[in-house]
Amino acid sequence: MNSEINFSLMKSNFVDLDEKDERSGQIKFANSDTTPTSKERNLRETRKANLGVMLGVYLPTIQHILGVTMFIRLAWVVGIAGIVDTMILLLLCCLCTLLTSISLSAVATNGIVESGGVYFMISRNLGAEFGSAVGILFYLANTVASSMYLIGGIEVMLLYIFPSLTIGGSDVHSDTDMWGMMSHNYRIYGSILLLLEVIIVAMGVRFVQLIAPVSLLVVIISILACFAGGLEKAINHSGQQYVFIKFHQQQSVCYMFHVCMLNQQLLQSRIFFPHGADLSTLCKRCVKSEDISDDFCNSTTASFCTHFTASTLACTNAFPGINMQTFYDNMKRMYMDAGESYPDIAADDAGLEVSQDFRTSFFILLAIYFPAVTGIMTGTNMSGDLKDPQKSIPCGTIAATLTTSAIYYALALLFGASITGPVLRDKYGRSLDSSMIAALLSWPSPWIVITGSFLSTFGAALQCLCSAPRLLHLLVTALIAEFAILLGAVDKIAEVLDFFFLMCYAFVNLICALHSLLKVPNWRPRFRYYHWSLSLTGAALCFFIMFASHWQYAVFSIILTFVIYKYVEWKGAKKEWGDGIRGLALSTAQYSLLKVEDKDPHPKNWRPQLLVLVYDSFWSNSVMDKWNVNLINLAGQLKAGRGLAIVVALIKGSSWNCGDRQKAEEMKERIQHEMLRVHLRGFGKTLLFDENQMHGCFATLFQSIGIGGLKPNTVLMNWPKIEEENAVFAVELVEAVANDECIMLAKGITEFPSSSSDRLTGYIDIWWILLDGDLLMLTAFLLKQHKIWRGCKLRIFAIAEIPGKNVELKAMLQKYIYMLRIDATVFVGAASENNEMQAETTFIPNGLSSFSKDYLSVYNQREIEFHNDENWKGTLETIKRFNEVIVGNSKDSQLVLLSLPRPPVNKEKILSHYMRYISTLTLNLQRVLFIGGSGKEVVTINS
Repeated sequence: MNSEINFSLMKSNFVDLDEKDERSGQIKFANSDTTPTSKERNLRETRKANLGVMLGVYLPTIQHILGVTMFIRLAWVVGIAGIVDTMILLLLCCLCTLLTSISLSAVATNGIVESGGVYFMISRNLGAEFGSAVGILFYLANTVASSMYLIGGIEVMLLYIFPSLTIGGSDVHSDTDMWGMMSHNYRIYGSILLLLEVIIVAMGVRFVQLIAPVSLLVVIISILACFAGGLEKAINHSGQQYVFIKFHQQQSVCYMFHVCMLNQQLLQSRIFFPHGADLSTLCKRCVKSEDISDDFCNSTTASFCTHFTASTLACTNAFPGINMQTFYDNMKRMYMDAGESYPDIAADDAGLEVSQDFRTSFFILLAIYFPAVTGIMTGTNMSGDLKDPQKSIPCGTIAATLTTSAIYYALALLFGASITGPVLRDKYGRSLDSSMIAALLSWPSPWIVITGSFLSTFGAALQCLCSAPRLLHLLVTALIAEFAILLGAVDKIAEVLDFFFLMCYAFVNLICALHSLLKVPNWRPRFRYYHWSLSLTGAALCFFIMFASHWQYAVFSIILTFVIYKYVEWKGAKKEWGDGIRGLALSTAQYSLLKVEDKDPHPKNWRPQLLVLVYDSFWSNSVMDKWNVNLINLAGQLKAGRGLAIVVALIKGSSWNCGDRQKAEEMKERIQHEMLRVHLRGFGKTLLFDENQMHGCFATLFQSIGIGGLKPNTVLMNWPKIEEENAVFAVELVEAVANDECIMLAKGITEFPSSSSDRLTGYIDIWWILLDGDLLMLTAFLLKQHKIWRGCKLRIFAIAEIPGKNVELKAMLQKYIYMLRIDATVFVGAASENNEMQAETTFIPNGLSSFSKDYLSVYNQREIEFHNDENWKGTLETIKRFNEVIVGNSKDSQLVLLSLPRPPVNKEKILSHYMRYISTLTLNLQRVLFIGGSGKEVVTINS
């Protein structure tokens, strides 16, 4: 044998090609925003994957995380929440992504991550059901994220670059409610921009690939410009020049960016400042002139006019630069309701004062800002391009998460230390002629930040849409994105977007925690710096953020995940991937079995654990025999007992014969199909036996089936349909009795209803002869829980052995049945000394008063004896008379339940006498179910 092994061939063998074909349809919707189109993927196959940590994971992840939210919302978050709460908010966001990055690194390095990204990881670790559910949510997250980026770009364009393009003019910039004119602007321009990007993506991804590095470069430069501006303003706070950002014919300069304040309330600059004018003249205009006084008093309430007249109008430096006083002033939280210009102070005129457009709180801000930290899956989705994914993904992802977290913290502290609080809370810069606050802080030109923020939105949206390589898929993606655009605001879209990402992150953390706790053999990630407690903390943090911010959305996303899960489960997964959920089920089963003691259960916990024996003497290549199918139906109708169900097919043959083994496998598949059809949860098995070894095979079956305390205690079997099956039936009966099994023997099984039959009405009759009566009642009760038997009423027929005690016995039985909480009608007959039943005809049914006591002596024998023909003839006569009584009362009943006479321990006696005994007893009865207890079954009256 050649000692050299082709590694590439070995690697290809690790991946099941059938699995690739099977999941190709599911992967299409699960591709991440960095996944290439089919054309690029074909080109990539001819190129060696050689990207390292920096270019393959670190920079792409940073480029995806850093975006427009950082520039247009972080300063506002600092102003509203205060520096302390902002630090906590960022801690929650960044800790969530950091813990998820650690779990992601462990999961991604536990084997080869193929295309499909999050879907691939979750489906291979939690199953196809969860993989599909979370994969769809992740696809929706990327699609909705593209809408948020587009609306963010439109906000930058209409407010800060081309305000003249606003439909309705700049006066509608403050009309940002759900049906406000500015929201309509976002919808209209966002839809146009979406159409433009769809056209670009449909043409190819080369342009998108060129945009990505440019977008990252301008974002990094914009961040550096903000830090440079903070330092520059702190150093030159006494009068150095600043270039003003407005789009004018001539570039204007001013010495400081000032705002006009009325006591503690920030005023909009448009009151006293012409749009597009030089900001250096703002302080000259911030005076109580006659024109301004007229504007205030004519457009507001009389109380505000008086307040304006009595208050001080001051021009304040908006950007004092980094200093401790500003830092201390911005420490406190300033949450406000909609329309308030200061906490608990409502704006008298929203057109004059800077006010909030909606209610703010810590968790609302958390929901708005969380999308700014998403994007940590980028490196995982690029695993096909990485030279060493096992090394690059953990290093690049965690480093990118830490880097972006440090940037967010530094920017938040910079904004809090260099910009006054009222200006920070001015979300749209209305106090500074509708200018971007972060851009005004930057140096040398505010255009750096404006350009960077706009390009970042355009490029990020293109990448999200690139996850749809096919035209039809692209159109569906665009349609979903359009629905999100109709929300009409970055803040509203962000609140919805959170939950798609958080569900994905939560499941990634759960995967890592699950495998770590189960210690499954195939859990061997190369990344070692993880722990199950960190993963559980990450998952808990994800759910905490979801429910704390908007519990309604959280419930909806969980329900959506559950619906998709059940749909995929219903459709069925064709491949077994050895996922963690099945590993968890195995571990839980093992733990539970070890907790269940291998001894008789408490009466309160007793329930029928069914061992269903089916036997097919004539092999069928199409369907199972109706006798066997109906027996499985009957077991399914008894499932209200919530016990174990094992269906064993008995097949004559040898395990050494390939043909017999093939028959057994086919029979097992049919059994499992029938069990699934009737919703009988359990196991299907087959037993190949030699006719000469029946006793040994069946004895081994009864003794060994089950595990620990979870093993069958009740055998459900058919009355043989042909003479050839009699011998097998006799051995089954003998071994079941020998192993103290409760026996349920169905006679007339072909007449039993299937699970799809019409509902039955009438009576279920219980003939209580032996001490197994309570077991008969329990069986009848379980049957009545099924829809087929629910319309039937219970009747109990009992015989008093002591003469004259029939009335007393009836009262006792009625009380006992009442305490068992079972509804039934009781009939009692008593045997007299002269062997004639004496009864009061008021409650004894037809024929019972003439029944002989002889039957009791025959029925109650430990084993029916057949010493001579005379005894046997007498026994048959007694049985015939009892059959007449049963037929006279129960002929039209839907089901008759009888105590099973104790069978002989001798196979020959069963074949020669016992089977005739049973046949005589059930003559002219449609459906009969015999119940024979082992003496261990107890039905308790306790709760």
